[in-house]
Amino acid sequence: MVGLPKAYEHQKVEEKWYQFWLKQGLFKGEVNPKKKSFSIVIPPPNVTGSLHMGHALNNTLQDILIRLHRMKGFETLWLPGTDHAGIATQNVVEREIAKEGLTREDLGREKFVDRVWQWKEVYGSTIISQLKRLGCSCDWSRERFTLDEAYTRAVRKVFVSLYNEGLIYRGNYIINWCPRCLTALSDLEVEREETEGELYYLKYPFKDGSGFVTVATTRPETMLGDTAVAVSPLDERYRQLVVKLLFKISAPEQLRLPQLTTLLTLKFLSGTSCHWLIFLMKKRWLTKAVASTGGWTDMKRGSKWLKI
Repeated sequence: MVGLPKAYEHQKVEEKWYQFWLKQGLFKGEVNPKKKSFSIVIPPPNVTGSLHMGHALNNTLQDILIRLHRMKGFETLWLPGTDHAGIATQNVVEREIAKEGLTREDLGREKFVDRVWQWKEVYGSTIISQLKRLGCSCDWSRERFTLDEAYTRAVRKVFVSLYNEGLIYRGNYIINWCPRCLTALSDLEVEREETEGELYYLKYPFKDGSGFVTVATTRPETMLGDTAVAVSPLDERYRQLVVKLLFKISAPEQLRLPQLTTLLTLKFLSGTSCHWLIFLMKKRWLTKAVASTGGWTDMKRGSKWLKI
C-alpha cells in the first residue's frame, strides 16, 4: 500500500488531472440547442510579457463562473486568446533590440515586424502555458490572437462599412501623441506629470491702434498656432471688441474675435480640446504650429524667440 505524502504535492496532482480533463474534451463548447448557454470571452492578456497576480485573480474568478455553470448543466464556452497590445509591444521589442545596439529604423519595417512576431510567439505561448498551469478551463481549440487574419479582415470590413455609411470619418483632432513613436496614445497609456509653471500675459494689439486684448496662459508657445481670440458676449468688458481685428504677435495676420454662445463662458486652457471644439463650431481656419516630431512646423520656424 502506497502511503500518502506528508504535504500536498500540487505539481503532480494538478498537472495529472488537467491533462486528463484536456484529453476528455471536458472544456470544449458545442452548439447545443437543448441546453442553456453560458460563455465568457477572456479579456485577452497583452503579449508584452508574462502574467502577473492580477491576471491570476481575474482568470480564477472567470474559471469559477464557467465551472459553476458547467456543473449546473449549461453548455459553456470560455474563449481564450491574447492581445497584440500595439504600441506597448512595440516599446518592449524596441528595448530588446536596443540591447543589441539597434533601433527599429536600423532594422527597417519588415525586419522589425518579424521581430515583433517572434516576440509574440515566445510570450504568447508563455501566457497560454501559464493559464493552463492555473487550471483555466478554456476551450483551447478556439484560441485566438487579435491579429489573426480572420479578425483583422473583419475589423477592416466594419471600419470601411461604417465609413461608407457616414458613421465615422477621418479628420484633424486633438489627441495624445507620442513624438518618439509617432503614434496616437490612449488616455490609459499617457503618464501625466504635475509641474510648476508660470502664468504669461500676451497682448494682442488691435489693427486700428486703439489698444489691445490680453490673454493669460500657462502655455505661451501655443500662441504660434493662434488664429483667433474668443470672448463671451455676456462679458461687458469685451462686448464692444467682438468685431475688432487684431494683429497676430508672431506674424502680421489679421484675426477677428468670434462671438461665443453663453454655454462656452469657460476659462479655457490654451491648446485644449475645448478650444478645438470652439474652432469647429465657428468654422475657423486652423494652423499647425507643432510638428509630429515635437518641433515647429516649417511655417512657424521663424519665431525662434520662444522656446518650448
